[in-house]
Amino acid sequence: MYNHGMRTKQPNSKMCFICGLENPVGLHLHIYEAEPGVVESTYTAPEHFQGYPGVLHGGIVAAILDEISGRAHMGSDPSKPRFMFTGKLEIKYRRNVPIGKLLKIVGKAGRERSTFVEAWAGIYDGETGELLAEANAVHINVPENQFDMSRLDELGWRVYPD
Repeated sequence: MYNHGMRTKQPNSKMCFICGLENPVGLHLHIYEAEPGVVESTYTAPEHFQGYPGVLHGGIVAAILDEISGRAHMGSDPSKPRFMFTGKLEIKYRRNVPIGKLLKIVGKAGRERSTFVEAWAGIYDGETGELLAEANAVHINVPENQFDMSRLDELGWRVYPD
């Protein structure tokens, strides 16, 4: 299920809620391309992101699935990222996602169109491999006139060392 061979680290930014390394309330996820169209990460959720005691809030689960599904289409060249908006996110909460336990997160690229893509993401129990939550998503390319790629430095968009 998980590729432990050669992985290419994807860029992080400064303030993104999921990947922003300088966001004081963010998740600070490091995301790796395991193979073209497949990304993976790990995460152990802290107590302050819980909904019910011991359970990761469903909105945080959704945010992780949203990010990882889109990242599956991003590739690993930090100078040519594919930024997208989420058009649709359909989530299946299969089991409670625990806080304080290692989670494995996987994203897989699906069908690709000229202006949008489909993708899937899943959150697994890091010990048992059980699928806890999953999402099917549609992501729409950010129009070129809405984002100036020459401003990537402002975002802090680069591959940071582990």
